[in-house]
This record gives sequence, structure tokens and C-alpha cells, in this order.
Amino acid sequence: MIGSPNIFLIGPMGSGKTAVGRQVARILDLPFIDSDHEIELRTGADIPLIFEREGEAGFRRREREAIAALTAQHGVVLATGGGAVLDSENRRLLAERGWVVYLETSVTQQAERAGRTRHRPLLSNGDPQQRLAELMQIREPLYREIADFTAVTTRKRVAHVADRIVQAYRGASANP
Repeated sequence: MIGSPNIFLIGPMGSGKTAVGRQVARILDLPFIDSDHEIELRTGADIPLIFEREGEAGFRRREREAIAALTAQHGVVLATGGGAVLDSENRRLLAERGWVVYLETSVTQQAERAGRTRHRPLLSNGDPQQRLAELMQIREPLYREIADFTAVTTRKRVAHVADRIVQAYRGASANP
């Protein structure tokens, strides 16, 4: 929805949502928000601890609450968690309240960027590349369903991707 000054970045972990989002926000002089960071601020716990204590269902409930509040803001660049699109209410709010950008990247690139870290609970067991491929199979159609614009980030510099997004956003804003 281009009638809104909000830009919402969706895509898999390791696609560059945070880095690209910060750059887009800088260019457009808008506040940048990362939904995972906001969840951590609200709970006083990091994402892995939330997963450990409440499971994925508990985290998704907290994520739904955060997305509802964050998308209600005006004039922000919001980077969502990779799984935010799994919830139909999140998809509805993202699509209705902002211009949605899908950061598309290869599973290989995701594995290189996200890898095995303590901050990626969904990758903590088994082969990260296989798990990322499984997640993409489920999530990619949902990303595409609500995206107003798709930017490929595989082997692309953050500045290049951000410039493409800003150019497309400005073009879409001029021709609603």
C-alpha cells in the first residue's frame, strides 16, 4: 500500500533486512525499527531465551503483538523477523499499513550470513542449509503474497539494495 509512508521489510533470516532497513531509513530520514529488537526490549529477554522458555508459539504470540503495535506507527522503516509472515494477521497488517518489500536471497547466501549462531534458534539443530531450505519452501509464497516490491540481495551490497528500494518507493509514491 503506497498511500502509507511506512516501509516494511520482509524476508528470510540472513536476507539483510536490518542492514538494508537502516540504510533505507537513513536515506529517507525515517526512524528504523527492528521487530525482533523491539520484542527483546519489551520482554527484557533475548530471542533465544524466549524460544527456550516459551517455545516458538510463545515467541510468535509476542511477535504478533509487536507487529500490531509497530505497524500502527506512521513514517517508519520496519524490519520484521523472517517468520512474521507465518501469521495471517501479521500479513494483513503489513499489507494494509505500509509498502512491503521482500528481500529475496538464496538459501546459500542465507546460510553464509545467518550460519550457526546462538541468536538463530531455528538453526540451532541439524544442518542450517537444509533447515533454511525447508523454511523457505513454507515462507516464500507468503513473502510474495504481500510484497509490493521485491529486491534481490544475493551477492549485492547493502547500499545498492537500499538505493533500489528507495528509487522504487519514490516511484510508487509518485504514481499511487
